[in-house]
Amino acid sequence: MTPFMELTDVSRCYGSGDTTVWALRSVSLRIIPGDFVSIVGPSGSGKSTLLGLLGCLDVPTSGTILVEGEDVTAVADATRTRVRGRSIGFVFQQFHLIPHLDALGNVGTALLYRGLRPAEVKEKSMAALARVGLAHRHDHRSVQLSGGEQQRVAIARALVTEPRILLADEPTGALDSNNAAMVMDILSGLRDESRAVVVVTHDLDIANSAARKISMRDGQVVNDEVLVP
Repeated sequence: MTPFMELTDVSRCYGSGDTTVWALRSVSLRIIPGDFVSIVGPSGSGKSTLLGLLGCLDVPTSGTILVEGEDVTAVADATRTRVRGRSIGFVFQQFHLIPHLDALGNVGTALLYRGLRPAEVKEKSMAALARVGLAHRHDHRSVQLSGGEQQRVAIARALVTEPRILLADEPTGALDSNNAAMVMDILSGLRDESRAVVVVTHDLDIANSAARKISMRDGQVVNDEVLVP
């Protein structure tokens, strides 16, 4: 099966000389269609650095990165931006919703500059909200939504562009256990659509609900285990 993402011997360092800090050391991994992967490890283990590289937000010091077969290791910023827009969606711990927009408007911001008619933007945005169970709250602003609902709007915004890979950085970190479970159910359901989901988390219960768990320490992958075939 052709991987959505493939990292080969990827390292990332910051600084130089005596001040060099190695955030990642010789990481190799593949993310395939239908993968639901959690990444765990203590602070400073390299989780966020790895997520940034997977999301084409950073470039490695050495090694190669392929996204859907395209080498993005050392390409121009414009190319990485194009690849992100084509293939990758992002969800963060903080929801980053625009306060003066309602849920429908927030989801629609992901479709700006795509040449779509307003009616198309509305249709796609409503469909994305329906996927996360919030079509009935489409006209509510963020202050009128619970934390769990705000995160589901953020997920809808990430999904409205139909990305092949969804990267989530602590997506349940600001939620109670019930809302966290709901969010994880939505993310795990993307496996059935042959999409891939990568979740960085400190919560072992959340990590163990994934189908595959990658453990990191000191910038290296120390374990990569399949939890659900």
